[in-house]
Amino acid sequence: MTETLLESLLTCPACGHAERLVMPTGACQWFYECPACKALLKPKPGDCCVFCSYGSVPCPPIQMARATGKAGCCG
Repeated sequence: MTETLLESLLTCPACGHAERLVMPTGACQWFYECPACKALLKPKPGDCCVFCSYGSVPCPPIQMARATGKAGCCG
């Protein structure tokens, strides 16, 4: 099994501010307020969290699902 990455570079689509963050491992993060422009980020349709939509690495539950061949996330 591959190692789960816990850090992701989250980039705000409104202003381009990027911040390296540690992702939660047991749940999805549905909202994130950009510290630069105060935009409230929400997942894009079909994504489970802001990291899957705007991060350099998908969230840990998605990484695990892909590694094991199982569908779903954050259930």
